[in-house]
Amino acid sequence: MTPDLLSSVWAQTDRQLQLTPQQWETLLGQARQSRLLGRLAQHYAAQNWLSTVPAQPRRYLEGALRLIDRQHHQVQWEVDCIRRALKHVDCPVVMLKGAAYFVAQLPPRRGRLFSDIDIMVPRALLAEIEGALFRAGWISDERDPYNQRYYREWMHEIPPLTHVLRRTVIDVHHTITPPTSRYKVDGALLLDRKAAVDGMADLFVLAPEDMVLHSAVHLFQEGEFDHGLRDLLDLKDLLAYFGRQPAFWPRLFERADELDLGIPLFHALLHIRRLFGTGAPPEWSDRIQRLGPPALARVAMAWLLGLALRPEHPSCDTRWTGLARWLLYVRSHVLRMPLHLVVPHLVRKAWMARFPEKV
Repeated sequence: MTPDLLSSVWAQTDRQLQLTPQQWETLLGQARQSRLLGRLAQHYAAQNWLSTVPAQPRRYLEGALRLIDRQHHQVQWEVDCIRRALKHVDCPVVMLKGAAYFVAQLPPRRGRLFSDIDIMVPRALLAEIEGALFRAGWISDERDPYNQRYYREWMHEIPPLTHVLRRTVIDVHHTITPPTSRYKVDGALLLDRKAAVDGMADLFVLAPEDMVLHSAVHLFQEGEFDHGLRDLLDLKDLLAYFGRQPAFWPRLFERADELDLGIPLFHALLHIRRLFGTGAPPEWSDRIQRLGPPALARVAMAWLLGLALRPEHPSCDTRWTGLARWLLYVRSHVLRMPLHLVVPHLVRKAWMARFPEKV
């Protein structure tokens, strides 16, 4: 059996893995490190497998289900608080990533645990939005002038806002990629296609094809592969759900061309097929191949991502895993910022990690 037990759970479709107690311990560790324990528990519950799980791992899965239920109530409360805080601001508020899946009742919502809520608003109204959230109790904990400048000049979001009482976090975006990025996306193009949320006239989500492309570019540009498998599963679910719409696949490829996000989409579709055996219908195979990077980059990225998309757990590590993740981390910064910005930025980050008290 592959060391990556976690991916195998979803690769088996409706067939349950037969695991020893030691393998259960490994699987739960991989799920916890990948932020997928709730998703694993929800999968077993949906398949009616929980009663067949040995008692000790079943307790962890049942505990995760209770945590999901409690946290989803908390997320709904936070969404309502955000709506109240912004009700007098005349602009669309678009929920992103996990928050979008939650309010739109999309399949990746199942079993998802939240660390923050992401929203997107027009860039011209960032100050007004930040002021309204400040009056409702959300403030930035970021005090370093360099980091404030980093976010506000070079990134696609302002510094995270934390509520003074509840300690909940909001990330306020004005687009989905940094303005300095190789994959620069005009936020106005995304807002033009926003979709209303049923029952919440003041909230929106991205269009289906934009939601998929956002998830893909976030995964392959951010370099945060500790939860890479979770994001890939989200993409798998989104594609299966939206793929039932007759025009979805042509719209997705057209939009990838328009926003210049073909390469992230190529990587996403390749690794969803590799790990889970699903993805685009066969008739789109040639179109997908045309999205990819040149041959050498394609081979290199397939190798690097094949290592990095495993759970960040000792059972999945090879002698090359650390190098692969480091190279992808550096690549993510090079994609997000030009060299004259990224080199001093990485040097500064390294210095802060080594001598935090001297900065």
